Amino acid sequence: MNPFNIGVLENKGGVLHIGGLSVTDLAEKFGTPLYVTDENRIRSNFQRLLTAFKKNYDKVRIYYAAKANSNISILKILLGEGAYLDAASTGEIFLGSHVGFPAERIMYTGTAVSREELEYAQKENVVINIDSSSQLDDLLKVKTPEILSLRINPEVGSGHHEHVITGGKKSKFGLWKEDALEVYKYAKKVGVQRFGVHMHIGSGILKMEPFIDALNRFMQIVRVVSEKAEIRFEFIDIGGGLGVPYKLEEEELNVREFAENVTSTVKRALEKHGLGEPILCIEPGRYLVCDSTILVTRVQRVKKTPHRKFVGVDAGFNTLVRPAMYGAFHYIMVADRLSAKAAETYDVVGPLCESGDVLGQDRKLPKVSEGDVLAILNAGAYGYTMSSQYNSRPRPAEVLVKGGECALIRERETRESLLAGQKVAGWLG
Repeated sequence: MNPFNIGVLENKGGVLHIGGLSVTDLAEKFGTPLYVTDENRIRSNFQRLLTAFKKNYDKVRIYYAAKANSNISILKILLGEGAYLDAASTGEIFLGSHVGFPAERIMYTGTAVSREELEYAQKENVVINIDSSSQLDDLLKVKTPEILSLRINPEVGSGHHEHVITGGKKSKFGLWKEDALEVYKYAKKVGVQRFGVHMHIGSGILKMEPFIDALNRFMQIVRVVSEKAEIRFEFIDIGGGLGVPYKLEEEELNVREFAENVTSTVKRALEKHGLGEPILCIEPGRYLVCDSTILVTRVQRVKKTPHRKFVGVDAGFNTLVRPAMYGAFHYIMVADRLSAKAAETYDVVGPLCESGDVLGQDRKLPKVSEGDVLAILNAGAYGYTMSSQYNSRPRPAEVLVKGGECALIRERETRESLLAGQKVAGWLG
């Protein structure tokens, strides 16, 4: 990965720029911590992926996995590009509908779904992708859907951390093939007219082999279900999980090669078993938004102990939880000293009362001073969406940039925001 090769970041006189704007100027204007997103990068990521798949298969849909970044401006950008929406909650259905996604362009894939959530999804008339047989039972108590999809566990999982592996024997997600066949048969019996099928094996995948292995197993299950339940699938959804490089030594996923391998695997199975030409769906989240965004944070304290040098910043794992939760690596830059050589080794830490509040360990940086602005890269996926008010710290602002322009797309929370929805029990006076 070269952060300056992707068209988002620029080095202008040693100062980091994003979307044509100085990062240090953005920090002065909007404060820190601050998420800054380049609109053009999201659009180019989407079109690159769509082009790669459409080159090999005519009927393709890209469902954006909203859990990666559900800011309504981000959703609006992808709506304009022609994306469909993969919603993992009714909140994401609500946000998608709010920005204009039609119901037929939203698919709801939940797990441990409540009756109320199913009722909401059916009221909104979105496509529902069920995760268990009992979920279908509850669905039918509301009404029989015209179209239904099942999430199938292909018995293979993959991902950058065990917490993001969503297939295989230990996974809570999906139905196994024997159960899936019975559920499809039952759904057809009770009047469901149209069918889809879905898998998802994990997140942060940079190697094709596990994905293609899972896809081969999945297509075998699709064949068996189609034959034994006498179902013709309207769409086949192969999930998402496309990874992006976070470290300098990591290489990008070759999207053209990935698309060629995926589509040839699917087409071969379809043609061999006479399964028609269903719509091929893919659900990227991270791939579309991750490298579009940086987290800007200001150095509050520089501390030296007999053993370590610490750079204390105003962003912690309440702002970006991935390093603490997954051991994830995010590249860190001193925003106004890009041309300076690394002079010191620091641990970049946050302000939380937690020893695990570390954003980067053993980072070689130019000499850092209090008041400096740092940029944490690849923060667009699972950054703000996983942020919290831990330690009673208000969440940060978000800004969208494009061609030298900027717009505030989420206001910074205030201390008063911490009171939202709270009440003192009446007997406490």
